[in-house]
Amino acid sequence: MTNTLYYGDNLEVLREHIADASVDLIYLDPPFNSNASYNVLFRAPSGGANGSKGADASIEAFDDTWQWGPAAELALDDIRATGNHKLHTLMAAIRTALGDNALMAYLAMMAVRLVELHRVLKPTGSLYLHCDPTASHYLKLVLDAVFGAENFRNEISWKRTSSHNDASQGLSRFGRTHDIILFYTRVKGATWHLQFGDYSEAYKKQHYSNVMPDSRRYKTSDLTAAKPGGDVSYEWKG
Repeated sequence: MTNTLYYGDNLEVLREHIADASVDLIYLDPPFNSNASYNVLFRAPSGGANGSKGADASIEAFDDTWQWGPAAELALDDIRATGNHKLHTLMAAIRTALGDNALMAYLAMMAVRLVELHRVLKPTGSLYLHCDPTASHYLKLVLDAVFGAENFRNEISWKRTSSHNDASQGLSRFGRTHDIILFYTRVKGATWHLQFGDYSEAYKKQHYSNVMPDSRRYKTSDLTAAKPGGDVSYEWKG
Protein backbone atom coordinates (compact mmCIF):
# COMPACT_ATOMS: atom_id res chain seq x y z
CA MET A 1 0.00 0.00 0.00
CA THR A 2 3.07 2.27 0.19
CA ASN A 3 3.00 5.23 -2.24
CA THR A 4 -0.33 4.15 -3.72
CA LEU A 5 -2.96 6.65 -4.83
CA TYR A 6 -6.55 5.41 -5.18
CA TYR A 7 -9.07 7.33 -7.24
CA GLY A 8 -12.78 6.79 -6.69
CA ASP A 9 -15.38 6.40 -3.96
CA ASN A 10 -13.44 6.04 -0.72
CA LEU A 11 -16.01 3.61 0.69
CA GLU A 12 -15.29 1.14 -2.09
CA VAL A 13 -11.53 1.69 -1.80
CA LEU A 14 -11.61 1.13 1.95
CA ARG A 15 -13.61 -2.08 1.65
CA GLU A 16 -11.72 -3.56 -1.28
CA HIS A 17 -8.12 -2.45 -0.77
CA ILE A 18 -7.38 -1.42 2.85
CA ALA A 19 -6.70 -4.12 5.43
CA ASP A 20 -7.82 -4.06 9.06
CA ALA A 21 -5.64 -2.07 11.46
CA SER A 22 -3.16 -1.05 8.74
CA VAL A 23 -3.26 2.77 8.83
CA ASP A 24 -1.26 4.96 11.23
CA LEU A 25 -2.91 8.32 10.62
CA ILE A 26 -6.17 9.43 9.00
CA TYR A 27 -7.00 12.98 7.98
CA LEU A 28 -10.26 13.51 6.13
CA ASP A 29 -11.62 16.67 4.61
CA PRO A 30 -15.05 15.47 3.49
CA PRO A 31 -17.93 17.50 2.09
CA PHE A 32 -19.38 19.83 4.73
CA ASN A 33 -23.07 19.64 3.75
CA SER A 34 -22.65 23.20 2.52
CA ASN A 35 -25.33 22.91 -0.20
CA ALA A 36 -22.88 24.22 -2.79
CA SER A 37 -21.05 22.98 -5.89
CA TYR A 38 -17.26 23.18 -6.06
CA ASN A 39 -15.24 23.54 -9.24
CA VAL A 40 -11.63 22.98 -10.20
CA LEU A 41 -10.18 25.91 -12.15
CA PHE A 42 -7.86 25.25 -15.07
CA ARG A 43 -5.59 28.10 -16.12
CA ALA A 44 -5.48 28.46 -19.87
CA PRO A 45 -2.03 28.70 -21.51
CA SER A 46 -0.87 32.18 -22.45
CA GLY A 47 0.87 33.49 -25.51
CA GLY A 48 -1.63 33.15 -28.34
CA ALA A 49 -1.05 34.42 -31.86
CA ASN A 50 -2.11 37.93 -30.85
CA GLY A 51 -0.39 37.79 -27.45
CA SER A 52 -3.65 37.52 -25.54
CA LYS A 53 -4.40 34.98 -22.87
CA GLY A 54 -7.08 32.37 -23.31
CA ALA A 55 -10.09 32.20 -21.02
CA ASP A 56 -9.87 30.09 -17.89
CA ALA A 57 -12.02 26.97 -17.70
CA SER A 58 -13.40 24.91 -14.84
CA ILE A 59 -15.12 21.59 -14.23
CA GLU A 60 -17.26 20.52 -11.29
CA ALA A 61 -15.13 18.71 -8.71
CA PHE A 62 -18.01 17.62 -6.51
CA ASP A 63 -21.52 18.68 -5.60
CA ASP A 64 -21.91 19.14 -1.84
CA THR A 65 -25.69 18.81 -1.87
CA TRP A 66 -27.56 15.82 -0.51
CA GLN A 67 -31.02 14.32 -0.73
CA TRP A 68 -32.67 11.40 0.94
CA GLY A 69 -32.99 8.37 -1.30
CA PRO A 70 -31.98 4.73 -1.87
CA ALA A 71 -28.27 5.43 -1.28
CA ALA A 72 -28.96 6.86 2.17
CA GLU A 73 -31.24 3.94 3.03
CA LEU A 74 -28.52 1.54 1.93
CA ALA A 75 -25.98 3.32 4.12
CA LEU A 76 -28.23 2.87 7.16
CA ASP A 77 -28.69 -0.81 6.27
CA ASP A 78 -24.91 -1.17 6.14
CA ILE A 79 -24.62 0.43 9.58
CA ARG A 80 -27.19 -2.00 10.96
CA ALA A 81 -25.23 -4.90 9.47
CA THR A 82 -21.98 -3.87 11.19
CA GLY A 83 -23.40 -4.85 14.57
CA ASN A 84 -22.48 -1.48 16.11
CA HIS A 85 -25.60 -1.17 18.25
CA LYS A 86 -24.66 2.25 19.62
CA LEU A 87 -24.25 3.74 16.16
CA HIS A 88 -27.39 2.10 14.82
CA THR A 89 -29.41 3.39 17.78
CA LEU A 90 -27.92 6.87 17.39
CA MET A 91 -28.67 7.06 13.67
CA ALA A 92 -32.24 5.86 14.23
CA ALA A 93 -32.72 8.53 16.91
CA ILE A 94 -31.30 11.29 14.71
CA ARG A 95 -33.52 10.16 11.84
CA THR A 96 -36.54 10.33 14.13
CA ALA A 97 -35.57 13.86 15.16
CA LEU A 98 -34.55 15.21 11.74
CA GLY A 99 -36.64 13.18 9.32
CA ASP A 100 -35.63 11.96 5.86
CA ASN A 101 -33.90 15.04 4.53
CA ALA A 102 -30.60 16.31 3.15
CA LEU A 103 -28.84 16.50 6.51
CA MET A 104 -29.83 12.94 7.40
CA ALA A 105 -28.59 11.70 4.03
CA TYR A 106 -25.26 13.45 4.65
CA LEU A 107 -24.88 11.92 8.11
CA ALA A 108 -25.68 8.43 6.80
CA MET A 109 -23.03 8.85 4.10
CA MET A 110 -20.46 9.95 6.69
CA ALA A 111 -21.33 7.34 9.32
CA VAL A 112 -20.86 4.31 7.09
CA ARG A 113 -17.44 5.59 6.02
CA LEU A 114 -16.35 6.36 9.57
CA VAL A 115 -17.08 2.74 10.46
CA GLU A 116 -14.63 1.65 7.77
CA LEU A 117 -12.05 4.22 8.82
CA HIS A 118 -12.22 2.90 12.37
CA ARG A 119 -11.68 -0.63 11.04
CA VAL A 120 -8.51 0.24 9.11
CA LEU A 121 -6.93 2.43 11.83
CA LYS A 122 -4.17 0.85 13.90
CA PRO A 123 -4.59 0.71 17.70
CA THR A 124 -1.78 3.28 17.89
CA GLY A 125 -3.38 5.50 15.24
CA SER A 126 -5.24 8.81 15.24
CA LEU A 127 -8.01 10.36 13.14
CA TYR A 128 -8.53 14.04 12.35
CA LEU A 129 -11.87 15.00 10.76
CA HIS A 130 -12.07 18.49 9.23
CA CYS A 131 -15.58 19.94 9.13
CA ASP A 132 -17.39 23.18 9.89
CA PRO A 133 -20.20 24.16 12.27
CA THR A 134 -22.84 23.15 9.70
CA ALA A 135 -22.80 19.55 10.99
CA SER A 136 -19.82 19.26 13.37
CA HIS A 137 -22.09 18.72 16.38
CA TYR A 138 -23.79 15.76 14.68
CA LEU A 139 -20.48 14.34 13.46
CA LYS A 140 -19.16 14.50 17.03
CA LEU A 141 -22.00 12.21 18.13
CA VAL A 142 -21.33 9.82 15.26
CA LEU A 143 -17.62 9.69 16.09
CA ASP A 144 -18.43 9.05 19.76
CA ALA A 145 -20.54 6.06 18.71
CA VAL A 146 -17.88 4.70 16.33
CA PHE A 147 -14.64 5.38 18.23
CA GLY A 148 -16.01 5.64 21.76
CA ALA A 149 -16.51 8.90 23.63
CA GLU A 150 -13.52 8.01 25.81
CA ASN A 151 -11.27 8.22 22.74
CA PHE A 152 -12.18 11.80 21.91
CA ARG A 153 -9.07 13.94 22.32
CA ASN A 154 -9.71 17.48 21.06
CA GLU A 155 -12.06 19.75 19.18
CA ILE A 156 -9.64 22.05 17.39
CA SER A 157 -10.95 25.44 16.23
CA TRP A 158 -9.15 26.44 13.05
CA LYS A 159 -9.47 30.19 12.51
CA ARG A 160 -9.83 30.70 8.78
CA THR A 161 -10.41 34.43 8.63
CA SER A 162 -10.75 37.53 10.79
CA SER A 163 -14.14 38.57 12.09
CA HIS A 164 -16.39 40.13 9.48
CA ASN A 165 -19.96 41.28 9.08
CA ASP A 166 -22.28 39.10 6.99
CA ALA A 167 -25.10 41.63 7.18
CA SER A 168 -24.14 42.95 3.75
CA GLN A 169 -25.18 39.55 2.36
CA GLY A 170 -28.64 39.86 3.86
CA LEU A 171 -27.81 37.30 6.56
CA SER A 172 -28.82 37.83 10.18
CA ARG A 173 -25.82 36.21 11.85
CA PHE A 174 -22.29 36.79 13.04
CA GLY A 175 -19.50 36.22 10.55
CA ARG A 176 -18.24 32.67 10.10
CA THR A 177 -14.57 32.67 10.97
CA HIS A 178 -13.50 29.11 11.77
CA ASP A 179 -13.66 25.43 10.88
CA ILE A 180 -13.56 22.46 13.25
CA ILE A 181 -11.10 19.54 13.40
CA LEU A 182 -12.27 16.60 15.54
CA PHE A 183 -9.38 14.52 16.89
CA TYR A 184 -9.94 10.90 17.95
CA THR A 185 -7.69 7.95 18.68
CA ARG A 186 -8.40 4.25 18.33
CA VAL A 187 -7.49 3.50 21.96
CA LYS A 188 -6.41 5.43 25.04
CA GLY A 189 -2.72 4.57 24.58
CA ALA A 190 -2.39 5.72 20.97
CA THR A 191 0.88 7.19 19.75
CA TRP A 192 1.33 10.85 20.65
CA HIS A 193 4.46 12.89 19.96
CA LEU A 194 4.56 16.05 22.02
CA GLN A 195 5.39 19.05 19.86
CA PHE A 196 7.81 21.55 21.33
CA GLY A 197 10.98 23.45 20.56
CA ASP A 198 13.66 25.39 22.37
CA TYR A 199 13.09 29.03 23.23
CA SER A 200 15.08 31.47 21.14
CA GLU A 201 17.81 33.50 22.80
CA ALA A 202 15.81 36.66 22.16
CA TYR A 203 12.78 35.17 23.95
CA LYS A 204 14.90 34.10 26.92
CA LYS A 205 16.45 37.56 27.27
CA GLN A 206 13.03 39.22 27.07
CA HIS A 207 11.13 36.98 29.49
CA TYR A 208 13.92 35.63 31.72
CA SER A 209 15.88 38.79 32.40
CA ASN A 210 17.49 37.71 35.70
CA VAL A 211 20.83 35.93 35.34
CA MET A 212 22.55 33.59 37.80
CA PRO A 213 26.36 33.59 38.19
CA ASP A 214 26.48 30.37 36.15
CA SER A 215 24.63 32.19 33.28
CA ARG A 216 21.32 30.43 33.81
CA ARG A 217 18.37 32.76 33.35
CA TYR A 218 15.23 32.97 35.48
CA LYS A 219 12.20 35.12 36.12
CA THR A 220 10.15 35.86 39.22
CA SER A 221 6.37 35.63 39.10
CA ASP A 222 3.39 35.23 41.38
CA LEU A 223 2.26 31.83 42.57
CA THR A 224 -1.31 30.84 41.72
CA ALA A 225 -3.61 32.64 44.21
CA ALA A 226 -0.59 34.13 45.96
CA LYS A 227 -1.22 35.91 49.25
CA PRO A 228 -1.11 39.72 49.12
CA GLY A 229 2.42 40.94 49.46
CA GLY A 230 3.60 37.37 49.78
CA ASP A 231 5.16 34.49 47.96
CA VAL A 232 7.40 34.65 44.93
CA SER A 233 8.10 31.72 42.61
CA TYR A 234 11.15 31.14 40.45
CA GLU A 235 11.14 29.60 36.99
CA TRP A 236 14.45 28.59 35.44
CA LYS A 237 15.64 28.56 31.87
CA GLY A 238 19.12 27.47 30.90
